[in-house]
Amino acid sequence: MAVIRVELAGRGYDVQVGAGLLDQAGTLARDFIRKDRVAAVADRNSHRHHGARLEAALADIDVGVDWFITEPGEGAKSWDVLARLVDWLLERGVERGDHIFALGGGVIGDLTGFAAAVLKRGCGFVQVPTTLLAQVDSSVGGKTAINTSAGKNLVGAFHQPALVIADAATLDTLPPREMGAGYAEVIKYGILGDADFFDWCEANGAKVTGRDTDALEYAVTKSVEAKARIVAEDERETSGTRALLNLGHTFGHALEAETGFSDRLLHGEGVALGMVLAARYSARRGYITSSDAERVASAIAASGLASELSSLGLTCDGQKLAAHMLHDKKMDAGTLPFILLRCIGEAFLDRSVEMSDVADFLDGELAG
Repeated sequence: MAVIRVELAGRGYDVQVGAGLLDQAGTLARDFIRKDRVAAVADRNSHRHHGARLEAALADIDVGVDWFITEPGEGAKSWDVLARLVDWLLERGVERGDHIFALGGGVIGDLTGFAAAVLKRGCGFVQVPTTLLAQVDSSVGGKTAINTSAGKNLVGAFHQPALVIADAATLDTLPPREMGAGYAEVIKYGILGDADFFDWCEANGAKVTGRDTDALEYAVTKSVEAKARIVAEDERETSGTRALLNLGHTFGHALEAETGFSDRLLHGEGVALGMVLAARYSARRGYITSSDAERVASAIAASGLASELSSLGLTCDGQKLAAHMLHDKKMDAGTLPFILLRCIGEAFLDRSVEMSDVADFLDGELAG
């Protein structure tokens, strides 16, 4: 088991990583429970697979659970579901000093965290991520949000959890496609800031997606350590450092928007393909070699993720994909900075990109 401390100005919290931790959730979270019942949020899948384990762990400290259950998928990150969740929490008398449990993937963590941020101007929450993507990325760092008709994650708040319990054993129930989507966020840390970890991923990616316990715990621990360092330096994404975590996301969110934020393209799959596009666009601009860009593409493809834009079968052109990007949260004074690469292991923010050039580049990628 590993414990990674996320250090923030005047406060901080622990991320616990290890197999079997969900069964210890009562003991681990005891300091954040004040009443004999807690409110917990899950989707139907995470509740079916893991709800009883959380209930049993909390029963060990004589605490019961009230459940708010959503349908799986991005549809839960909506105004309607948020409103119903907040009303439900208020009906149950949740107070500012209480902590809500979020059991599930990134959607549940985002929804629960945002509800906690706005409920009575802020109450606590405990993240219990049950997907690889959530364990290595969305459960750590305090970004919470819902989606709107204008785009993904455009309404939200920075609201840090009190504790993150990342149980590797919960990943046993994930379909292979979800493991691959989560692995995209693992290898991202190597591509953007740690060439040695990228080398490790090239050699061990199949073990991670194949759920090898040692490889999986190492990958989650290294990923969380990397994110914790960046969040500690730039919690609210004001210096540009934290923006580097969005490597692949500008391209990826455009692809998600074009596919209707549906199961046609999972978030991690979009990020994986987005990282390939970011690497190739970096090569187009002369920042990295074409061979390094193709090394990124090969590492993505080796994990079973799509590495060619043409494989999605989109009917749009590059200009339409570029137009989706204009809804990106990083837009500043009409300019969209892009996270590109100087080399594998060194990402940076480029504020000089012309969207017309991006559209031309995407036209070429769409053609295959």
